[in-house]
Amino acid sequence: MRTWFRGGPMILRLPWWMALLTLLHGLAHDAGATETALPVPRFVSLREDEVNLRAGPGERYPIDWVLTRKGMPVEILQEFDVWRKVRDVQGTEGWVHQRMVTGIRTVVVTGETRTLHADPDPASPAVARAEPGVIAHLLECRGAWCRVEARDIKGWLRRSEMWGVFADEAVP
Repeated sequence: MRTWFRGGPMILRLPWWMALLTLLHGLAHDAGATETALPVPRFVSLREDEVNLRAGPGERYPIDWVLTRKGMPVEILQEFDVWRKVRDVQGTEGWVHQRMVTGIRTVVVTGETRTLHADPDPASPAVARAEPGVIAHLLECRGAWCRVEARDIKGWLRRSEMWGVFADEAVP
């Protein structure tokens, strides 16, 4: 630790045990602040209708984008203290405060209009059609199929027809 005064540095010496405690406290604080027990990458959803996407992990970094769809799924790529680096369905990346995301799982329909089926089988009856961009709650996945709910309608979609769930991810 250095203190600057009248023309130069003055080095303060701490007893060895105090220096060790200071070092250990700093390491424990840093580890707890930058890591969670949750896996990275993982999917979460936006908590609010307007979420600032920043160039870096902190309020001092400029806002590059404003995400404007509450419930939209985003992928957490990295964590730093209370900041999460995320990517949206279009590939846009940036940093958001952890309070702006929630663990509620959602997906967004991709590609073209998709058919929700009654069962995880393309031959099963259709229960609804979903346009690209529709956000649905993710309920469960079985193999290549996931059960979703949008506007009180539940049905099965292929994983390849949505974004917000990994290809090999187990969803209860």
